[in-house]
Amino acid sequence: MRVPISPQILQNSIRKPLNFGKLATIQFPQSFSSIPVLKMSAPVSDFNLENTNVKTASGVTLDETQHTLVASVLDLFAGRPSLKKLQLWDDNGTFADNITRAVGRKQYEAQWYGLQAAFSEIERLHHEVTSAGNPISMDLRTRYVIKGLKKEQTIDSKINIFYDKETQKITKVEDKWGGKLPDSSFSDAMRKLNAVSVPLGVSVPKTDEEDAKRGNQ
Repeated sequence: MRVPISPQILQNSIRKPLNFGKLATIQFPQSFSSIPVLKMSAPVSDFNLENTNVKTASGVTLDETQHTLVASVLDLFAGRPSLKKLQLWDDNGTFADNITRAVGRKQYEAQWYGLQAAFSEIERLHHEVTSAGNPISMDLRTRYVIKGLKKEQTIDSKINIFYDKETQKITKVEDKWGGKLPDSSFSDAMRKLNAVSVPLGVSVPKTDEEDAKRGNQ
């Protein structure tokens, strides 16, 4: 039940604020933006990153979080996924390239684990981070050998890594072959179909133990 307060009482309370005597007061920061935000506390080693030698263009400097995210993405493109590395991704994250647009953990995890099933060799020929903004931009050249066919294909890509600065997790990765993504409605429909069909044929480990056994095969 709400108790009515007379205008006179309210006016007096404004003119004469309550006196708390010698009780300790709470001092608030001048701006809420100065309140510290929890950062990624786990060391880089906890994510089992294999390639930590991230090359940057002249004048480009990555902070610790950006370095960890780029290193993890380089491992993924090298066909070295793991559940720990994919913990750096938001559950609703997106991976997009010229043949797929995977949305959500179920779809993008299958895409990364699918590289092992599709290619017998994956060799990174060149990489260089060109921008430390958000997105982080990187040039990447990779050589792939298709399983069974033994056909080689080299792809030059412009990689954009978007991330949430508060959670420090990846929200989207764009892999633009030749610097572009297809923009037709037909191409978009085919990319979405691929994103849905790949999880049906690719097995993603459910535990770290299963993940480790798979990596040793």
